[in-house]
Parts: sequence; C-alpha cells; structure tokens
Amino acid sequence: MKYLSLLALIVVLTSCEDPLKKEKIGKDLTHDWESREIDLTTPDSLLTKGSTYLPIYSEIYQQNRSFTFNLTATVSIRNISLQDTIYIYKADYYNTYGKLIRQYLDHPVYLQPMETIEIVVEEEDEDGGTGANFIFDWATQKNTAEPFFEAVMISTAGQQGLSFTTRGIRKE
Repeated sequence: MKYLSLLALIVVLTSCEDPLKKEKIGKDLTHDWESREIDLTTPDSLLTKGSTYLPIYSEIYQQNRSFTFNLTATVSIRNISLQDTIYIYKADYYNTYGKLIRQYLDHPVYLQPMETIEIVVEEEDEDGGTGANFIFDWATQKNTAEPFFEAVMISTAGQQGLSFTTRGIRKE
C-alpha cells in the first residue's frame, strides 16, 4: 500500500504543469504579415516617418576569401513605445551587390506597444551574401520613440559556435 501511495504521488507530481513554465504568447509572426495589415487613415501631418538601414550577414568569410561560413539571421523589429502603435511600410532585403532579393511587405503593418516581430533568414539561404542588408520604412505618432531594428546572426558547426549582432541606423 505504501508503494502504491508513493507511485500515485509520483504520477501526480510529474503530470502537473511546471508553474515556472511560460506559455508562448501569440504565434510565430515571421510570416504572418497578413494578420498585421492596417489601412492607415492617419494624416501624414500626425506621423513621423523614417527609414532605417540594417546590415546582416547571411555568410561570413572563414580562413580566406574563397571559403564562407553560413549564418542564420534573426531580424528583430521592435516597438519600444509603452503607449503607441508603430507602422512598418517596407521591409526589403538586399544582397551584397545592392540587388533587391525579397520584399516582405506589400501593405503597412502595425506593432503594438512593446511588441516585437521577426524575420528569419535561414542558414541555407545564401542569397544575401556577406554584405546583405535590409531597408525598413516606418511611421510613428509624433513624439513617439522610433522602432528599434536589430539582427542576431548565429551558427554552430561541431563544437564551434559563432554569434554576433548588428543594429539598424536611421537613414537621413
């Protein structure tokens, strides 16, 4: 009987959800642009518009110019305002030679206060090359913080790992 009680206790404890386990909020927004579409009726006079350049590296040189190492890039688009929604009009991906590879948006999308959306350039995607970059066009309400753009590049091979970040700069 003692073993049965112990077994029942173990089953109960292992079947309970971990109270520290966080539930994933939302869903993967990498390719969910349609649900974020917005028809902006706000007059341009009430918005601050800008453009940001973000360098990424889908591959980097290793040992010499003839050998490259592929990387996964996570492009993070962040609304750092606590109160206001921001709008992204354009998310265009260019390769090392300045050729437009991909346009992620065909309509404006919104980000709620403190929200982040991401674009993932997969490790196998070599289209961007060693000098890939993004151009983002965006708008905010007047006197609202500009969006923050950052990329994290990472790769592992065997026991070796490599990771680094880049930040967007506003184009004038």
